[in-house]
Amino acid sequence: MADSRETPTFNMKVVVRETGLKPDTLRAWERRYGMPNPKRTVGGHRLYSQHEIDMLKWLIERQEEGLSISHAVDLWQQIKGEGNDPLQGEDTALPASEPVVPIHGEMLAALCDAWVDACLNFNEHEAQHILAQAFARYPTEVVCFDILQKGLVNVGQGWYEGRISVQQEHFASALAVRQLEALLAASPPPTHDVRILIGCPPEELHTFSPLVLSLLLRRRGYDVVYLGANVPLERLETAVSHIKPQLVILSAQTLHTAGLMLPMAYLMVDMQIPFAYGGAVFNYLEGARKPFPGHFLGNELKAVPDVLNAVLHVGNNPTPEITISPAYTQALAHFVERRSAIEADLQKAGSIDNVPANLLQFANQDLGNNIEAALKLCNVDLLAANINWVKGLLMNYHYHMPDELMSRYIKMYNKAAKDNLDARGKPILDWFSQVIKNEQALSAIRHSEE
Repeated sequence: MADSRETPTFNMKVVVRETGLKPDTLRAWERRYGMPNPKRTVGGHRLYSQHEIDMLKWLIERQEEGLSISHAVDLWQQIKGEGNDPLQGEDTALPASEPVVPIHGEMLAALCDAWVDACLNFNEHEAQHILAQAFARYPTEVVCFDILQKGLVNVGQGWYEGRISVQQEHFASALAVRQLEALLAASPPPTHDVRILIGCPPEELHTFSPLVLSLLLRRRGYDVVYLGANVPLERLETAVSHIKPQLVILSAQTLHTAGLMLPMAYLMVDMQIPFAYGGAVFNYLEGARKPFPGHFLGNELKAVPDVLNAVLHVGNNPTPEITISPAYTQALAHFVERRSAIEADLQKAGSIDNVPANLLQFANQDLGNNIEAALKLCNVDLLAANINWVKGLLMNYHYHMPDELMSRYIKMYNKAAKDNLDARGKPILDWFSQVIKNEQALSAIRHSEE
């Protein structure tokens, strides 16, 4: 049987009398926040349920405790997103002894540290409690950037340096993603006609940034369709044909997935759909942007909603800074064809040279994937930053790999590449040759200083 409290029964006069709110305020809240959401009679008059009246009273109570209406709506959606009823129990209200605090760097940093500590101790209840406190006191955007994003950056850096386990990193990421998904599900209906499709290229599993962006744009009233992680090229084409967005945004965090994203960008050009992109790899490797048609959204995720106004106004996709080089296309096809033979030779050489098998497998996969990506993006120099990142990772506690072993591995890869690639592989062979020359020059300098 349907709950009678959900039945649209009361006209606006009753709601005004029960809540003390003015009709203009009710209409403004409905327009801005989707709360309340009354039904309409045949004649177009609003009808409210008892549940909506109770909800309005709850929002008013939160205002009396010091929250702005937007923060009160955020808190309601946060509680609903966690599967709870804000109207059940008194613990949803802020304690009288705990006033709403202004946005303050030290307090936010303390909450961020506390959330990270809870995640590292696998204490989900405490982590959720900290976020509930934060959302009750600060705007949603502030919590997303100053607690969740900064917290995950700290966790990721700890993992890279060997201080944090992969299980702890995964636990923190999963909690943050679930929180964002709950907020996204509880966001109000769109108020703009503009439809934006957001997703990740194949093999991209890092969804925090596109989820935050989806939430920010939903809160600006955009009609956002979020596709999530690991979207295959053919599925994107199908989705775009069905959804008919005014803009497609894709996010890549690594060089490997940036290479896989490039065909998607050109697909959007072919389909005459405005395309925008971003992600960590484009922030630290400016050269990775050059072959992309479309709009780069900038280095600051929080600024993207404002950047989008200009993107939507321009409409057409900017042309790429560089065109796809036939030499790189040929080198890519040749490398893909010979990659398994190169890696087989590396396995043999590694067993002779006493390189740990698990280390060799990891290094082969990572470097091979990134060689392919650099060739797709027509710039083998992009590999240097990735090599340094992997080198740092492997030298930390994950593998305890000494510096000289990485240099030896590069020489092994160079030999295997020379043995298996012909003239078509020139961009790859030239890059390895230059890296080895640079290593030798640095080694000579170090020896001269001893």
